[in-house]
Amino acid sequence: MADVARKFAIVTGASSGIGLELARCCARGGYDLLIAADDPKVNDVASELGGQCAVDAVLADLSTTDGVDQLLAAAKGRRVDALLANAGHGLGKGFLDQDFGAARHVIDTNITGTLYLIHKCGNAMRAQGGGRILITGSIAGFMPGSFQAVYNGTKAFVDSFAAALRNELKDTNITVTCLMPGATETEFFERAGLMDTKIGQEKKDDPAEVARQGYEAMEKGEAGVIAGSWSNTFQVAMSRVMSSERMAEQHRKQTEPGSAETA
Repeated sequence: MADVARKFAIVTGASSGIGLELARCCARGGYDLLIAADDPKVNDVASELGGQCAVDAVLADLSTTDGVDQLLAAAKGRRVDALLANAGHGLGKGFLDQDFGAARHVIDTNITGTLYLIHKCGNAMRAQGGGRILITGSIAGFMPGSFQAVYNGTKAFVDSFAAALRNELKDTNITVTCLMPGATETEFFERAGLMDTKIGQEKKDDPAEVARQGYEAMEKGEAGVIAGSWSNTFQVAMSRVMSSERMAEQHRKQTEPGSAETA
């Protein structure tokens, strides 16, 4: 049985990658956990972390309000001290070549489901007098994403939303932190169909290090962190001075189908 005196965190997208590492950070940091993903491997993660804390796993499609409601029901009314809204999907290839259902699933996961979860947990945190929210955005939100247009567009929304929500809650005891990684060594690129691209084949950041930076920023109540290597900070800085047209062309070199063959 969970110790009600312990802190309690919800982590989404916790079956692998950054979400798995965030769950590990929370377990080491003294949180009991409710973890969720649309991949059955989330149950293996629960088994792994069960020796460190009380942990329950939910297999749910967090692109839907029903899936989010399923997750929240599993919390059984327990006070949520931290929400780490990390679930997300990507999708490669040109927008007109994508299946629209797949494109919509990216939007519904990255935006609709994420916002619904934050709305529910945020209101509960306001009622209880405080809490921490970590939202996984991306440096992709700072640049037009040729051959990843839907994904980058969703992350532009998420990055902006996190900053706005933080401002709205500045006079409360609820903190909002945006974790903005660059390309990270996760299953994202394979699931997004990007393995034939230059970015799909390049060396990427360590998800454990990215998660550590995000977790520490959340615990400190910071506004956000550009996580990973120094080049991620450089890319964001360049996005401030380069034209959108040029940024889109630079992005194309990384994500155009077949670019791995000529890299």
